Formats: sequence, C-alpha cells, structure tokens
Amino acid sequence: MKGLILSGGHGTRLRPITHTSSKQLVPVANKPILFYGIEALKEAGITDIGIIVGDTKEEIKKAVGDGSRWEVKITYIEQPKPLGLAHAVLTAQDFIKDSPFIMYLGDNVIKGGVKEFVLKFERERPTAQILLVPVLNPQQFGVAELEDNKVVRLVEKPKNPKSNLVLAGVYLFDSTIFKAARAIDYSVRGELEITDAIQWLIDQNLEVKSHLIQGWWKDTGKLEDLLEANRMMCDEFETKILGQVDENSKIDFKVIVEKGAQVTNSILRGPLIIGENTKISNSYVGPFTAISENCEIRESEIEHSIVLKGSKILNIHYRISDSLIGKHVEILGNQRRIKNHQFMVGDNSKIELV
Repeated sequence: MKGLILSGGHGTRLRPITHTSSKQLVPVANKPILFYGIEALKEAGITDIGIIVGDTKEEIKKAVGDGSRWEVKITYIEQPKPLGLAHAVLTAQDFIKDSPFIMYLGDNVIKGGVKEFVLKFERERPTAQILLVPVLNPQQFGVAELEDNKVVRLVEKPKNPKSNLVLAGVYLFDSTIFKAARAIDYSVRGELEITDAIQWLIDQNLEVKSHLIQGWWKDTGKLEDLLEANRMMCDEFETKILGQVDENSKIDFKVIVEKGAQVTNSILRGPLIIGENTKISNSYVGPFTAISENCEIRESEIEHSIVLKGSKILNIHYRISDSLIGKHVEILGNQRRIKNHQFMVGDNSKIELV
C-alpha cells in the first residue's frame, strides 16, 4: 500500500501566517502539522509516500527532505493548480499505479493514528473506505449517510444533514478511484470533488465502507481549530526538563523545557512546551502554549497560544491568549492597561503597544 498526503492549497483562513509559510508547516505542539501525517502513515506500515505540493513546494521539500528521518521514502508530486481532491488523485496516478493507497489531508491532526483504519481495509478489501467522525455541526462538512456500515450517500455541506458523521479527510482506495475521478464533472467551484468521485463508486454498486475515528480529529484550517489541536497535543505531554530552570521559577503539570532553554524567575503552568534555546524571564507561561526555538519572553504573560521560532514578547504586562504569533515577530509593551491581548501576527512583524 502507498500513501498520498495532500500539502497544496493556500491556507487563506490562516493568513497572514500563510502569506509566508505553508499551512501544513505551521507547528502544533512545536511540530509541523504535516509531520503528524507522515508519522501516522509510518505507524500504519506505509513507507512509500507521495506528497502533493503546490506553490509552497520548495519550503515543504526543505522541511521534509527525502523522508529518511522517519524511515520512509518521499516522492514529491506537483499539482499545477489546486483543482480539487479528485484532481490531486489523478495527478498522482503515475506514482500510485495499481496499488491501493491511503489519501491523507496534510492539515489534519488525528490522535490515535490510522493503523486500525488501514488494517480494516486490508481485511475487508472494499473499493473505498472513508474515515468518519461525529460532530455537532455536520452542515459545515461533507456528510456520510450509512446503511449497515455501507456508505450509501455523500452530501457536501447539507442544510438539513441526515447524519452527524462527516468526512475526516482520510480515505482508502483501490485503483478504481482513477476511473471514478475521470467520470465526474467539475463542481460549481471549479474543482473535481472527491465526494463526487466516491458517490460515483456508490452509484456503480461498488462497495464503499466507513470507519469511525477512535481518537480525536482536527482540521487545522482555522485559528480556533489550530489552537484546539495544539491544546490536545500538549495534553499528551509528560514533564521533561532538558534546559535550565532556576530555583526562583515554578513548574506545574506537564511541562517540557527543551535543551538550551533558560527559565528565570518565571511560572510555567502546563501543559506546555518551551523550545530549544528560548529564554523565559520574569514571566508567566500558562496552559496549552507552545513556544518554539530561539524565542524570548520577558516581563510578559501568555497562555493558550502558539509562538513560532525567533519571536520576542517583551514587557506585555497583561495576558496574551488565544494567539498565533509568526516567526521573527517582536511584540513590545508599555503601561497600556488592556487586560487581555489576542494576536494573529504574520512573520517578520513588529508591534509596539503605545
């Protein structure tokens, strides 16, 4: 079995961060989102992986390399334009050939991986199998309708959904999917939709099965979902102090301090992670925060946020929360009396509160 990870798209809902970086490389708990997908496929025994890339291909190639760090082989497949998931499948046909394959959207974070999903497909050998998750707002997703565990209908963002089971962005196919993708027309938004291709399989009386996710799932395309994924992954931590924490600092509950980091006269209340060579002084870092490498937090308070590498937060005397702060950002404070700050700041920016 081969793997196909989709890592194109523009990430418009995470701008300005994605003006200068691929959305799949935004870190969750200090690890790029894309890496979680590669690790999930490797855990399921899939070592021959194609990655669909677009405008950010060079950045993704630089970050991922040849896959040797995960003991997998990576092949990059360029999709000239983002014309839909079924179009991405057709773009990858020369790589997939006649193999069954798993397709995984690169901005997904799935706790628990996909090993059981793959094993079920290998046991039962349907034409296709889709990963489903129950949600409270199915009208915002592609919804699956089931009969006796077989998928009988897929509806994209229905106004009155007949099910609360939605597509989680992970699919298993045999080579029949290429015929299906060629048989469908472009949708009103100008894309070849994977839901239409799967519905074509269903209409041909081919077997499409489903599998309910066993852990949790997040599509990290929006800020609130990215922060929620970060919260979930941080909650899996165990305390590990590899850097320096002075005697005037306090560490509470599931805190990781990476090597070279320095913590002085500060409170770290986890779950949280402090990246390599980052300096925290006279500050409070609260739960569900991931601060990347080579950052500095001084005389400030922050929680439930993601701070990317090389950034500085200095003299912000009221708390920052629910924020995504890009690479090499400077946020400088003074005596302004705002009790809470929320930021979404792109790379290489400078903000001074006056």
